[in-house]
Amino acid sequence: MVRLGLAVILAAVGTVLVVGGLMNVAGPAPSDGPGASAPGSDVAAASPGSGVAAASPAATRGVEPATARAPTPSPSGDPVLLGAGDIARCDGTDDEATAALLEGLPGIVFTLGDNAYEDGSTAELRDCYGPSWGRFLDRTRFVVTGNHDLHTDDGAPEAAYFGDAAVRDGVTWFSEDVGAWHVIVLDGNCGLLGGRCGADSPQVRWLRDDLAASTARCTLAMWHQPRFSSGQHGNDRAVAPFWDALYAVGADLVLNGHDHDYERFAPQDPDGNADGARGITEMVVGTGGIGLEDFETSAANSIVRSSLAHGVIELTLQPSGWGFRFVSTDGSFSDQGHGTCH
Repeated sequence: MVRLGLAVILAAVGTVLVVGGLMNVAGPAPSDGPGASAPGSDVAAASPGSGVAAASPAATRGVEPATARAPTPSPSGDPVLLGAGDIARCDGTDDEATAALLEGLPGIVFTLGDNAYEDGSTAELRDCYGPSWGRFLDRTRFVVTGNHDLHTDDGAPEAAYFGDAAVRDGVTWFSEDVGAWHVIVLDGNCGLLGGRCGADSPQVRWLRDDLAASTARCTLAMWHQPRFSSGQHGNDRAVAPFWDALYAVGADLVLNGHDHDYERFAPQDPDGNADGARGITEMVVGTGGIGLEDFETSAANSIVRSSLAHGVIELTLQPSGWGFRFVSTDGSFSDQGHGTCH
């Protein structure tokens, strides 16, 4: 492991390592990984002045620095989703800083799990999550259940606090159409031997049926534990049946938390092979407020990763693709670009 810098951006011309502080960053991803030209996920642009170098002049064209209170309404009226995972604890203030971003950005709010540390209790939801992200409950439509959210009474406080944003029909997996998109919430807390996420589990059977019934051009799924990650938890094989079902129907985008960092992957197949034609783009956004963590490795097809800054991801759900922007609380790191649906 190399003790280097703040963020890593990989693109077609190679790898850029930015040195400026101390964070454990693994060495560069394999040189034959997909670059900026892969269909389904255009190259990201680093924020000028952010301390993150861009891979090429084209990568920085038209990019603005991220700011904490800069509303970015979609000129076309396309729906906007805003969120992150790993959010609130009472002995920190970074969740309040990310909440300030939500206050200045219009859109539907989602969470990617581990919403109130340490145990998802009624008191922690009220006293830790409530003063920050809890101010936007009226905008919160999708709440992922993380492992910490289950520590108290198997998640009963979270279900009571968030209502049908977290639990529908008695389960923590559900879907809803937003504009031209089909948005799916799944529960990656797989349990003993992956029982809740197994190929023949009720959840995965429901997922296959739900996908078969959808007529949407574009599909987004979100759950807590990432299938692929360079972070401290690494790849989670237990959720592989989710990826199998999504890939089989040409789903486009997956959002996860769990690792306390930001990472974006080029489109991949279920085995983690680069697939620019049909692959799914994964983003890990565990930057909602809990302390950030160093990377353990450099996963294949990881093209942007940073544990520099807390922040939220802003997704504009367009009829045939998506725009994305990671907005940090202090303007020190930004990642943005565009993806095209299959």
